[in-house]
Amino acid sequence: MPGESRRYATASDDELLRWSGDGDRHAFDLIVARHGAYALRTAIRFTGHAETAEDLVQDAFVRAWTHVRHFDGARAQFTTWLYRVIVNLSIDLRRRRRMDPLPDDFDMIDDSPAADSQLAARQERRALVEALRALPVRQRAAMSLVYDEGLSGAEAARRLGLSAKAVERLLARGRALLRTRLAPCGTADGNALNKG
Repeated sequence: MPGESRRYATASDDELLRWSGDGDRHAFDLIVARHGAYALRTAIRFTGHAETAEDLVQDAFVRAWTHVRHFDGARAQFTTWLYRVIVNLSIDLRRRRRMDPLPDDFDMIDDSPAADSQLAARQERRALVEALRALPVRQRAAMSLVYDEGLSGAEAARRLGLSAKAVERLLARGRALLRTRLAPCGTADGNALNKG
């Protein structure tokens, strides 16, 4: 509304998105600031590369800005919509080119003080990361939402635009593939998957 006094700092996502739809760049900048870290964290899970994830997130927010006036907050939260955009861009990226493998010395977590514990943890983590990266994108997306983000199967289904049954099947297939890939390694993660 012209002349409307906007309280950006206390505005909800829905208000910021409505203002963004009217062309308010400052409102959209606040949306990016609020959800940029979440988007980057999500994109890194799918790509395994910080630079690729940054490019993907930039594309996701460009797409969000382009289509923000069509966003319907009554149908989904912005983070749900943004997650779908990131997943779809990840699928497109994977179709266009095969991702480079992680370097042999890749180490996501190094929290053990003993050298032998560090080496064992590094090997287990590398095996898990490689096994996760080998999963189809939709299985990885379902597992990420449920196990990394802590969402229920129903909420994961809403974010992915699938039925709860479809998410259950994706999780079951993903766990089965991880068990198969990790069992020969004898990793603790593989053993934990066999119990789940």
